[in-house]
Amino acid sequence: MQNTFDKSLPVAIGSDHAGFHYKEQLKTWLTQQGWQVDDKGTHSTDSTDYPDYAHPVAQMVEDGKAAAGILICGSGNGVCMTANKHKGIRAALCWNEELASLARQHNNANVLCMPERFVPYETAQRMAELFLTTEFEGGRHERRVEKI
Repeated sequence: MQNTFDKSLPVAIGSDHAGFHYKEQLKTWLTQQGWQVDDKGTHSTDSTDYPDYAHPVAQMVEDGKAAAGILICGSGNGVCMTANKHKGIRAALCWNEELASLARQHNNANVLCMPERFVPYETAQRMAELFLTTEFEGGRHERRVEKI
């Protein structure tokens, strides 16, 4: 059972056009925090399809090639639904700091999904920080996670 994320592995990050600006800012911030970052795109604000980026991020986490994933789109819903199609992925849609912490503490989430259109960047950055540093509590929550 993984309690904290391994900094020897990269954080896989991806977004569609509606999440592009936060993705770019988070890449810089994550690097400053000592994380390696594997950017799965998109690489512009040109209209695109979120599954094209959510699947590669989720696949990296599923394959153990990334410590965790971060996905951003306009609402966060599309990337979250896509990532959760992968075996072993527990993607959590978060829009405030408490949800980002609880996703780790209670659900052992391994992919954070955020809505660029509905949260300020400072909140997104703080959610990413909490998500990457909060430990899974285990205990009664472990039994529940195993049932997923």
